[in-house]
Amino acid sequence: MPKRETVTVTTNGSGAGTGYTGVVSGKISQIRYVKTDFADGSTITITNELTGETIWTETAVNASATRAPRQATHSTAGAAALYAGSGQAVLDKIAISKSRIQVTVTNGGDTKTGTFYITLE
Repeated sequence: MPKRETVTVTTNGSGAGTGYTGVVSGKISQIRYVKTDFADGSTITITNELTGETIWTETAVNASATRAPRQATHSTAGAAALYAGSGQAVLDKIAISKSRIQVTVTNGGDTKTGTFYITLE
């Protein structure tokens, strides 16, 4: 059954802010960012706090957005898994195990907010 974590981030005077989910496990299905009043051109970086793995990073974000981040998969030998016909990478949902998800916003403006809804399976 899917679970949703909500993180509201408020920036400081320098336009930066960080927020966290609780400790979670599962595969990230999607992230919904709802802009309240972050400045246009904000940078969003979402990572696994425990491992530092990037989940979503995007610069020049100006509006609310929904993202379904995926990562490249690999064979048991460590080689990139590719679709045979096109040579494109095979992607899969990003797993997280017993860690918090860290949401960082920079260039967001002085004392501005936005909310992130993170859905896990």
